Amino acid sequence: MSTFHFTLPVTDEDIKKVHIGDVIYLTGDVTTGRDDVHHRVVVSGKESPVDLKGKAIFHAGPIMKKISSEGEEDKYKIISVGPTTSMRMEKAEAEFLAITGAKVIIGKGGMGPKTTQGCIDNTAIHTIFPGGCAVVAAEQCEDVEGVEWLDLGMPEAMWKLKVKEFGPLIVSIDSYGGNLIEDNKIRFNERKEKALAGLKGKLDYMS
Repeated sequence: MSTFHFTLPVTDEDIKKVHIGDVIYLTGDVTTGRDDVHHRVVVSGKESPVDLKGKAIFHAGPIMKKISSEGEEDKYKIISVGPTTSMRMEKAEAEFLAITGAKVIIGKGGMGPKTTQGCIDNTAIHTIFPGGCAVVAAEQCEDVEGVEWLDLGMPEAMWKLKVKEFGPLIVSIDSYGGNLIEDNKIRFNERKEKALAGLKGKLDYMS
């Protein structure tokens, strides 16, 4: 396992350095985007109002507090930003990567074969932010630079965050087709079958 510190936007060469199980930290522009954003870009065909090329899309629905006074330009403070289960975006993620040029996906839990192929085709990665650390994630956001598509509602809008050393992010899908969560499932099942075989006959007294 290796650790990398990247400044966004990243390049294909940066992405090719990392493999599943590695840990990365990001500095730069990260944008939130969940189900509705993916649907709007992929299904409705609307152009993303945020330039995501080489940058990170964060599956998250943040809690924001408006801090600007009446008559001033809208300004927000981030209170909490916990990751959303990434599998919710599985249907659209590969196309989203191809359309937007995003290179890093941040979320919770793993993603499936369609996203895995999308990461291969677009030289991208999926990473997992530790669950239950929403306040920690908010503290790693230095500024809220703005918001797009707020008509979708606070959790579903595209919040433009400026982050510093955002992480740890565990690489769960790499650009070579490795999928940490799916690989672990296979290993677990292999070990389970071996363990059950070793117990055969030893628990007959419980019958």
